[in-house]
Amino acid sequence: MANSGWSEKVLQLLRRMNNFYLPGSCRAHCLRFEVDGAQVGWIPPHVAPLLTRYPDVFSPPRGGAVALCPGLDTYGRRSEAVDAVLQTLRQEDFLTCLRGWRDEQYSVMQKFSDPPVMWMERAATSLFGVKRYGVHLNGYTVGEGGEVSMWLARRSNTKQTYPGLLDNVAAGGLAAGVGIKHTLIKECQEEACIPAAIAERAHPVTTVSYTYEDEEGVFAESQFVFDLELPLDFKPKVGDGEVHDFYLLPIEEVKDLIATEDFKPNCAMVVLDFLIRHSFIEPDTEPRYQDFVAALHQTL
Repeated sequence: MANSGWSEKVLQLLRRMNNFYLPGSCRAHCLRFEVDGAQVGWIPPHVAPLLTRYPDVFSPPRGGAVALCPGLDTYGRRSEAVDAVLQTLRQEDFLTCLRGWRDEQYSVMQKFSDPPVMWMERAATSLFGVKRYGVHLNGYTVGEGGEVSMWLARRSNTKQTYPGLLDNVAAGGLAAGVGIKHTLIKECQEEACIPAAIAERAHPVTTVSYTYEDEEGVFAESQFVFDLELPLDFKPKVGDGEVHDFYLLPIEEVKDLIATEDFKPNCAMVVLDFLIRHSFIEPDTEPRYQDFVAALHQTL
C-alpha cells in the first residue's frame, strides 16, 4: 500500500494550492472583475477600495462586481487605462506584489480560447484574480533497463519567487500574443540550453489548474504540460541564470521529494500528474488517487 504520510503531505500541498475553494477563503468577499459583461477575474477585498479612486477606469462596485468603464471599448484602451492606474499604485508602493514588476504583458480573457479583452502587467494579475497561463516541461530519461529518471532544476537563490527550490527542467509564463509551443521551446533554450531540435519533440499531454489566495491576492493559474524524453547522453546546462543547477534523479526519489518543502508547489503538482499518467501512482495502491486527480484540474 501507499505511504500514508506521503499521501497526506501531498494532499496538504494540493489543498494549499486550491485554498481559494476552501471554506473561510476570501472568495465570499471578492468582487467579480468584469470586462464588456464577462467575468475575467476576482478582485480581493483589499483591492476594491483602491480602484474606486479611478472612476474614469473602473465603474463603482455594483451587484458584487467591478467593471471597466464602458468607454474603454477596445483592447488597447482598456490595457493602457488599467496600466496607467497600476503604474500609479506601483509608485505609491502600497501593494507588495507590484514591487515584483516584470514588464511582461499577460492576456486577459474569460476562457483561453476567447480573444483577449486586454493585457495586464504580470505582477498585477493577482490583484484582479485573472487567469494566468504557463508552460511546464517534464524532462525525463528511460534507461536501457526501462528505469525512468527525471531532470529537475534547482532555482537560483536570486529568483523573485521561490528562490532555491526544486523546479521542472524548464517552465515559464505565457506572454500576451505568444504561442504555447513557441514559449516552451524558448524556455527550454534559455533556462536549460535544450536545443530547439530536441525541444520540438516534446508532447503536450495535459493542463494542471489550481487557484490559491495569499496576502498578495488571488492566483488563478493553468499550466500547459509537456513531456519530453531526453537522450541518455544529454545534460541540461544553466542558461539565463534563473537556475542554479540541474539534477537527474530516479523517479522514486522525485516522488519522495514532491512531498517536501524543497519543491516549488505548482511544479510538484506537474510532477504528481506525470507520476499518475505514467502509472507510478496507481488507484489500487494509492487511496487518495481520485483526490489527487481532482485537485490537479480545479477550474472556476
